[in-house]
Amino acid sequence: MPIERRPLREQIRDELLRKLDRGDFAAGTDINEVALASELGVSRTPLREALITLAGEGVLESNQGRGFRFAPVSRKEFRELCEIVGALESLALQLSDPDYLRRLGPKLLRLARDFPDQVAEQQEIERHDDEWHDLLLSGCPNERLLDLLTSVKAGMRRYAHLQAGDDAPLEREAAEHCRIAEALEQGDLPAATAALRDNWVNGMERMMSRLTE
Repeated sequence: MPIERRPLREQIRDELLRKLDRGDFAAGTDINEVALASELGVSRTPLREALITLAGEGVLESNQGRGFRFAPVSRKEFRELCEIVGALESLALQLSDPDYLRRLGPKLLRLARDFPDQVAEQQEIERHDDEWHDLLLSGCPNERLLDLLTSVKAGMRRYAHLQAGDDAPLEREAAEHCRIAEALEQGDLPAATAALRDNWVNGMERMMSRLTE
């Protein structure tokens, strides 16, 4: 893994999340710290720091003093995470400057209309979605709120690979993003906030249909 000018534990955390997104780890998988440290070319100290961080974010869970494992997927947990993220993003939108959001509306609308088509790879779809939501919340002045959002979303990452192979929701998701952008362009923040909540609720229902306990 390339070495960057930021704490090694953060680089390790990001690399583990990328591996999780690619489906390299299954839910409930125990982590062999010795093997993983060797694979990443790092010592166990920064690796364990990264694992502790991910455990705090809900991506991992402590295995009763015997190390860590990737947390199992749960319909109940996923529903709760979506509810939290939907509420936090709505709050971030409400705290943003209305004039800034109005100016942002046309760009968000263009991005929504440029969403990948039904044959796009899931990784590309997620990249566009992350870019869109990051831009949507770029006017929020509350950095602690944005940090909290990042942490909660990290706990949802192990569900991401379960979305691959389902084309139909992509069209509906693009339309939902368009409705949010159109409301912002019209200066209707309450309608945009309601549409954002609907987007998370609908996305949750689409995912819940694929999850089993």
